[in-house]
Amino acid sequence: MTKLSPTPLIDPSATVKASRLGRYTEVGARTSLLEVELGDYSYVVNDANIAYAQIGRFTSIAAHTRINPGNHPMQRASQAHFTYRASAYFEGESDEEAFFAWRRSHGVTIGHDVWIGHGAVILPGRRIATGAVVGAGAVVTKDVEAYMIVGGNPAKPIRQRFGRGAAARLEALAWWNWPHETLRAALPDFRALPVEGFLDKYEALAVSGAIGSI
Repeated sequence: MTKLSPTPLIDPSATVKASRLGRYTEVGARTSLLEVELGDYSYVVNDANIAYAQIGRFTSIAAHTRINPGNHPMQRASQAHFTYRASAYFEGESDEEAFFAWRRSHGVTIGHDVWIGHGAVILPGRRIATGAVVGAGAVVTKDVEAYMIVGGNPAKPIRQRFGRGAAARLEALAWWNWPHETLRAALPDFRALPVEGFLDKYEALAVSGAIGSI
């Protein structure tokens, strides 16, 4: 795997426009980002297309995903490109700002530590909460709650990753906000401890104020 750093790693074939990328982030080959905020430690692999989206930390986005794909004005006499991308068709005409403002107002929000599977599609305006999993090929038409696994077309709940108690405790612990060196020190526990054991240990450290010093 390529070595990452606080400077975002962007493949030369990727297109990134008006976006903000956090530390230890990676954007893969032929991926397109338009007005996207990609949180620290998150990555998008090859051939993905994301527009008007806010993405949290430690989120993993697989290949060939579409997040907030383009919409067409179905309520009009014509839903075709020429009505809102008029500059491409008519000399002296400009693109329709109101249409693109509408698209921005229907952005997608993705939380922390989310996994978006290969080829998934997340429709405009949807919210994927922290810890959720979107299965490969799923089409997300409704919001996804925290730590829920969804799949299918349209995507439906399959099961919770953890019990609601553990999920709530993880959200309260908010390990995704820990400093880089704290994450490194906790790496053996991320790998080895079951979620309840991990929570017991690090909740106690948080109460004692020792999280930042481990």
